Amino acid sequence: MEAVVPLRTTFTATATAASTARPRLSFQPLAKNFAFSRLIPAGISRTDRARSSLQCPPVRVQQDGSAVVSEDTISEEDALKIKEWEVERLQDEIAASQGIRIRRRPPTGPPLHYVGPFEFQVENEGNTPCNILEEIIWYKDKEVLQMKERTPLSALKKAISSAPPTRDFLGALRRSYSRTGLPGLIAEVKKASPSRGVLREDFNPVEIAKAYEKGGAACLSVLTDEKYFQGSFENLEAIRNAGVECPLLCKEFVVDAWQIYYARIKGADAILLIAAVLPDLDIMYMTKICKLLGLTALVEVHDEREMDRVLGIDGIELIGINNRDLGTFKVDISNTKNLLEGERGKRIHEEGIIVVGESGLFTPADVAYVQEAGVKAVLVGESLVKQKDPAKGISELFGKDISCEGHSI
Repeated sequence: MEAVVPLRTTFTATATAASTARPRLSFQPLAKNFAFSRLIPAGISRTDRARSSLQCPPVRVQQDGSAVVSEDTISEEDALKIKEWEVERLQDEIAASQGIRIRRRPPTGPPLHYVGPFEFQVENEGNTPCNILEEIIWYKDKEVLQMKERTPLSALKKAISSAPPTRDFLGALRRSYSRTGLPGLIAEVKKASPSRGVLREDFNPVEIAKAYEKGGAACLSVLTDEKYFQGSFENLEAIRNAGVECPLLCKEFVVDAWQIYYARIKGADAILLIAAVLPDLDIMYMTKICKLLGLTALVEVHDEREMDRVLGIDGIELIGINNRDLGTFKVDISNTKNLLEGERGKRIHEEGIIVVGESGLFTPADVAYVQEAGVKAVLVGESLVKQKDPAKGISELFGKDISCEGHSI
């Protein structure tokens, strides 16, 4: 039989057999109950998703690039590996089509017995991370799989049902801006970073959080990545349980919706989603999960293409502009101004989206520069956490005391 076979129930793919270029993809309408996992990371394992499509016979590529039914038969285990691998390749192609250069995991060659349109590109791909963000994401992908095995999504959903309500992250930023006339401060509880190393040896997350709150921070950001930033979810939980009233942003590298549920039970009121890592479909899905759980999604962008992608997604309320170049880690705060000029800035204003300036903010002049560009909040870590008295560091950052006591004088 020479009929073309979808590689997934709803996907077809073609490639030129003699070419090593990326295969061309075409998409059929999705079934209503189609499960995505990492395309839509709903806590469904790749194994479960692949098993659901084992009815598809093996495919074999023709000279014209079409995938056809093979008369060969393979074991269920091998078929499962093939289906998992195909899903990963499709994810890579979707991400690449949206300009995402960060690969979700190291590239691997096709499984045993695989013959199909994805095999030609693998030989030209390296298995070394292209930058520190990609290295972090590759590690995070494996870490989250292990965490999901220890604590399944069903257990998280059960815990959430009895968790205390979240606090209004967006409301706190708006109130701070209205009270001070300055961008609302998201002060970051951060011990270390890959580029700067350890920022503070005598690191007590609860004491730092309390000092930030006393100094006038509207919200707090808590690093939860252990390997690269020496943070933890235990720090997030400890701050929440210590009586700190500021809403808390979970600063994590999200690759799976499971992490959003986990952050919720650990005390988060908001969570970071990085457009350089997540395709549009993931961002759409994850922001909906956030709304269901009462969390605010801070969607971070680095360049014009990422900003345009995010502005094209319905329901976005909070956008962070990171002034740090992902490839070189150099910082340029003019990036904020560039991304808020012209039609983008007009649209953000009309839709009431709050923009957060991130990275490279050390002085009152820096804060004034990004505020004039259009931001209503700033996320600052390094310049505050290194201060002996973080509350005093906040006053120095803004050029005046922005605490409730100081502002009322």
